[in-house]
Amino acid sequence: MIEEDAAASSSAAAALRNGSRGLSGQWADAATVRPRTTERHITVHKRLVLAFAISILALLVVTMIAVLLSVRIEECGGGDPAAAAAAAAADGPAGRPANGSVPAASGSARLNQNSAGEPAGHGGVETEALGAAAGRGELDPEEWQRRREQPPWTQLRLSGHLRPLHYNLMLSVFMENFTFSGEVNVQVECLNATRYLVLHAHRMHIEAARVAEDRLAGDRRVSGFFLYPQTQVLVIVLNRSLEELRSYNVKILYHAPIENELLGFFRSSYVLYGERRFLAVTQFSPTHARKAFPCFDEPVYKATFKISIKHQATYLSLSNMPVETSVFEEDGWVTDHFSQTPLMSTYYLAWAVCNFTFREITTKNGVVIRLYARPDAIRRGSGDYALNITRRLIEFYEDYFKMPYSLPKLDLLAVPKHPYAAMENWGLSVFVEQRILLDPSISSISYLLDVTMVIVHELCHQWFGDLVTPVWWEDVWLKEGFAHYFEFIGTDYLYPGWHMEKQRFLTDVLHEVMLLDGLASSHPVSQEVLQATDIDRVFDWIAYKKGAALIRMLANVMGHSVFQMGLQDYLNIHKYGNAARNDLWNTLSETLRKVGKFVNIQVVMDQWTLQMGYPVITIMGNETADNTVGIYQEHFVYDLAIKTKDVGLGNNSYLWQIPLTIAVGNTSHISSEAIIWVSNKSEHHRIASLNEGSWLLGNINQTGYFRVNYDIRNWRLLIDQLMRNHKVISVSNRAGLIDDAFNLARAGYLPQNIPLELIRYLSKEKEFLPWHAASRALYPLDKLLDRTESYNIFNEYILRQVASMYIKLGWPTNSLDKSFAQASYQHEELRREVIMLACSFGNKHCHQQAATLISDWISSNRNRIPLNVRDIVYCTGVSLMDEDVWEFIWMKFHSTAAVSEKKILLEALTCSDDRNLLNRLLNLSLNSEVVLDQDAIDVIIHVARNPHGRDLAWKFFREKWKILNTRYGEALFMNSKLISGVTEFLNTESELNELKNFIKTHEEGSAASFSRAVETVETNVRWQILYKEELFQWLRRSLAH
Repeated sequence: MIEEDAAASSSAAAALRNGSRGLSGQWADAATVRPRTTERHITVHKRLVLAFAISILALLVVTMIAVLLSVRIEECGGGDPAAAAAAAAADGPAGRPANGSVPAASGSARLNQNSAGEPAGHGGVETEALGAAAGRGELDPEEWQRRREQPPWTQLRLSGHLRPLHYNLMLSVFMENFTFSGEVNVQVECLNATRYLVLHAHRMHIEAARVAEDRLAGDRRVSGFFLYPQTQVLVIVLNRSLEELRSYNVKILYHAPIENELLGFFRSSYVLYGERRFLAVTQFSPTHARKAFPCFDEPVYKATFKISIKHQATYLSLSNMPVETSVFEEDGWVTDHFSQTPLMSTYYLAWAVCNFTFREITTKNGVVIRLYARPDAIRRGSGDYALNITRRLIEFYEDYFKMPYSLPKLDLLAVPKHPYAAMENWGLSVFVEQRILLDPSISSISYLLDVTMVIVHELCHQWFGDLVTPVWWEDVWLKEGFAHYFEFIGTDYLYPGWHMEKQRFLTDVLHEVMLLDGLASSHPVSQEVLQATDIDRVFDWIAYKKGAALIRMLANVMGHSVFQMGLQDYLNIHKYGNAARNDLWNTLSETLRKVGKFVNIQVVMDQWTLQMGYPVITIMGNETADNTVGIYQEHFVYDLAIKTKDVGLGNNSYLWQIPLTIAVGNTSHISSEAIIWVSNKSEHHRIASLNEGSWLLGNINQTGYFRVNYDIRNWRLLIDQLMRNHKVISVSNRAGLIDDAFNLARAGYLPQNIPLELIRYLSKEKEFLPWHAASRALYPLDKLLDRTESYNIFNEYILRQVASMYIKLGWPTNSLDKSFAQASYQHEELRREVIMLACSFGNKHCHQQAATLISDWISSNRNRIPLNVRDIVYCTGVSLMDEDVWEFIWMKFHSTAAVSEKKILLEALTCSDDRNLLNRLLNLSLNSEVVLDQDAIDVIIHVARNPHGRDLAWKFFREKWKILNTRYGEALFMNSKLISGVTEFLNTESELNELKNFIKTHEEGSAASFSRAVETVETNVRWQILYKEELFQWLRRSLAH
């Protein structure tokens, strides 16, 4: 392995570059390549032609001489790639050095503005497949065709011929011009003989490449190298093949810009004391490490990493491991050398260069935890909450998994700009400021809960994802599903009285993902991933939330203690390695065998992970046979008409093994649950103690991932039970009945009046969860109706259900316990939910109270609005009051330094009824100096949720699509979140046609998201046609009584 210091002498670097024969063309800019021509060369060529006519032997001799010649290639503006490829073929192997010097890794990149300023994506040679082959002379495309092979660089996955063992990566970071240069030494093992070294590299300039045998022989001669952007790889072509089971060292010099975007190695900024300061940070998941250094950028290629970062001494650098040594130089530069990592994948490697400060704490096992953030945030103590719960959570996970945290330290880095809430880089987790910084004096319980759950999620990844990594992205749910599930387990550990896993999981995960998974355009949790666009597609709520729901269902079937034992075994078996879903199923099956249960988990769970969607179980009473019920399963979809159009959906091929828990109840009692495994389309079962006055309840506590429907008689009995004594039915099942009823009615499985009759009991409901479920279920129905002429009828009905509880609970005072006492959580969240419903649907007292609180703030310049309802008051005040209030909130948004307050102030601005203000805000959202990149999407979506702004946001989305797609197209979630948020409540035929016409010319890269959008809008339009009038007729009759 070639291990040279980052500050190697310029002569050594020059020797490497001259020996590597790397080509630095810019064919992406259509630059031509022409050979240098002299009289001597013309003479030689004439003689070659003559010799070819005379003798085959003479041709061979001349060819041998030509191979030994070193021919330089000059770059020239103009021309096309095909001509360049032909010229390269005539002149010899591709991959020769370009004219002019190339910046050395030791630091000359900061002096070479021309090189630093090259457009992203240039460097090496970027060609079409034909041009690349032609450029190597002997690599004719027809030869590959005759072999019935594809060139290895055109394949969508790396070939597997090589395996990385260790990376030595040395970086020089130049913050003054936002560039960096690098030298990477990769020790690889050859598993199959090959002449082609293919690894990932994208949007960088390759200066030189060298391959040497492992510390023994000299260099392997490199014929050339080129970048192949179609598959984002670098190809190094050797004169002779690498040998099987031998180790080699690959050394590559390169440089690239620190991009002003959200992925790879990118820059961000913040303002401190009126001065703009910059930082640079990485985001590599899932496929963006290749933008920061040449590497084997697939999760199965685990290796160890040794990183060194050279930077100005006014900055500090961070990476996955602690700094081992720092070398200071006289010119104000310092090089930090980090300890070697354990075996890990590239996507959670990380580094950052910033001038943050930190606070630290240590776990009982000696793990040093630091939180880095802007100096003013650290000084205010905004990171203290996150730091303290991180220590407790590390200790919790170590005990739960019986597996110690694997690294000596964990840094939490709070950055102003990031594409996601957070990223679980091993030992250096990166969070957007809004998801980790918290000031208790101005943060609500909801905000505290968001911060808590994001931290719990990312810390779980230190085991599920970092320690044990999915083999490939098709099973991304193996890490994301577990981390999402443990958000609730970990928060229960911190706050036992909040009942997160048993209650809040239902509304925030189960009910939410069932909306998405009820579409015919959904997909399985595990889905085939072939190319980069497929990888982006699997990172959605199906992987996160459905994965979590299936894990929760399995944990309840196995029993939580047995399930925990199985996870401990799984982590122990696969630590520092990779695992696929069958590895998990096999381990859990073996754990069950240890406790005397013989269940093939794979057979059961494959139906849930390899099929899209979920079943609806219908339980029908049998009037002719006592105690016997019919149980039927079918694939639930919102648009039942699709089943007649789509043969795949209509052929009844979907079948699940369903763990149906069931109980019998009456006016005063409910039986203990029994479990029935439903495996067929229809089954009949005898239910003990079932009589004429009793009712059935399925999916006890909603532990299963399915909906339950009943015959109308049973629904009537359940509604009557809720009105008489709702406490007989558990809190979880009360919430589940509400959600199932609304969604079954929306899809046409139930009459529209059933869910509205069911929520009449809420005036007696004192628990938060059923109110939260009702609020979430009413929201999409409200958006379907809020632009209709008869909307006030629906509005009045909801206000009647809310009024009595609103009066009982009243408003909070501003003396809310700053410790967020567990005893008050349920009560305060219930009060918040009821106030939100009252203000949203126009309760006069609620409106008056909000206006009074806003007016008091403006007149006194003291914000006395209770923390837990500030967002409701801000939004209500902006919608009701004049433009001066909007301007006041806008001013406060700019002046506040608290990230939690900034978030709700910005969202409040979208609540205005003034279309001019909404248009102004939409246009300002694309100014990164005013609205952070990750927040602009939320602005557009919140305007779309406002009935006064829905058409404005939809128009803005279409007009600005190219800008939005350029900014967010590569970022997981962001485009799909934007497309869904802007279109999900469109519900007219004209809007549907506008969407379809827009997609015809603009769906590139987002086909799956647009497909879901079309289905959602079609379902909305269908509901308007079929069910809207039925709903209003019932509401009119109900209000008349």
